[in-house]
Amino acid sequence: MFFVYLTAGLAFGLSRWPRFSDRPKSLLIVAVTCCLVGLPLHAYMLWQEILPPQGLSLSLANAASFIGLQLALIALLGAKEVGLRGLSGGLLLLAAVTAAMTGWQTAGSHSTELTWQLQAHVLISLFAYGLLTVGAIVAVYALIQDRRLRSAKLSSINQLFAPLETTERLLYGITSAGFLVLMLAVFSGFVFVENLFAQHLVHKTAFSILALLLFGILLAGRHFAGWRGRRAVYLYLWGFMMLGLAYFGSRYVLEYMLGRSWN
Repeated sequence: MFFVYLTAGLAFGLSRWPRFSDRPKSLLIVAVTCCLVGLPLHAYMLWQEILPPQGLSLSLANAASFIGLQLALIALLGAKEVGLRGLSGGLLLLAAVTAAMTGWQTAGSHSTELTWQLQAHVLISLFAYGLLTVGAIVAVYALIQDRRLRSAKLSSINQLFAPLETTERLLYGITSAGFLVLMLAVFSGFVFVENLFAQHLVHKTAFSILALLLFGILLAGRHFAGWRGRRAVYLYLWGFMMLGLAYFGSRYVLEYMLGRSWN
C-alpha cells in the first residue's frame, strides 16, 4: 500500500505543478488508478487485521492505518475539484505512511471478544476520529495558506493550494460529517457500555463530550455568525486536541503505562 499511495500522491501533486502542466490528464489517470487499486486492498487488509475470528484487534498501529484509509478516500473524493488536488497529494502521502503500519504488533494489540454492539461502538468512534483527523490536516493546510496570502508570497508552490474559500468549505464539510459520527459514537457509548462513568473510561468519555461541544460551537458559529479564518481553524484544532486526548492519550496511558485495556 505504501508505494501505491505514494505514487498516487506524487501524481496528484505533480498534476498541479506548472512544470507538468502539459500532462495533467495522464498524471490524473495514474493517481486515480492507484487509488482505486489501493483503497479496496487496504480495506481488505485492515478487515483481516481488525476483525479476526477470535474478536476485535485494534492496536494503535491498526488504528492509525484505519485513519490512513479515510485519508486516502477523502483525498480521492476531494480530487474531483482541480484546486484540491495538491491537498489530495499531501493526504495520500500521509496515508502511505499510516498504511505501512498495518499489522504492526504493539502493546494492547491482542484480540478481545466483544458483543457486536460494543464492536460497532468502537468502530464508529474510530471512524469519527479518522474523519476529524483529516479535518485537522485540512485546518493546518488552511493556516499555512492564510499565512502565505498575508505575506504575499508568490511562487509555483501556490499551485498546490486551492482558494482559501474552497479549503474552508471542505473543512466545514468534514467537520459536519465528523460531528454527526462523533455524536453517534458518544450516544452508542452511553447505550452499549455499562457503567461508563464508573470505569477507567471516564476520562475518555469526558474528553469526547468536550470535543463534541467544541465542534458543535464551531458549526453553530459558522451557520449563524459566518465564522471563518483563523478563529474558526484554531477552535477546530482545540476540539481535535480534546479528541486526541480522549482516544490516543487514553490508550497510551492505559496500555503502555498502566498495562490495562480500554476494552
